[in-house]
Amino acid sequence: MAGVSPSAKTFTPKQGQYLAFIHLYTRLHRRSPAETDMQEYFRVSPPSVHQMVLTLERAGLIRRQPRTPRSIEVLVDPKSLPELI
Repeated sequence: MAGVSPSAKTFTPKQGQYLAFIHLYTRLHRRSPAETDMQEYFRVSPPSVHQMVLTLERAGLIRRQPRTPRSIEVLVDPKSLPELI
């Protein structure tokens, strides 16, 4: 994964689940998930998903391309991600 920092980045258990979902979804589908995909998986509202994406981006855990759908890239070492529940 390009851009993975050697220093371990910390995240909450909930953030870890989102990161694990994004990572696994990207590996399975060869493209990152849309916010709708995360909304359906976690059974939360669209604003909740969007807020989490913004939080992950501000924390430096993911990167997105402006105005490009499905452009989320996880910046955390996959080995440090929790198991998806």
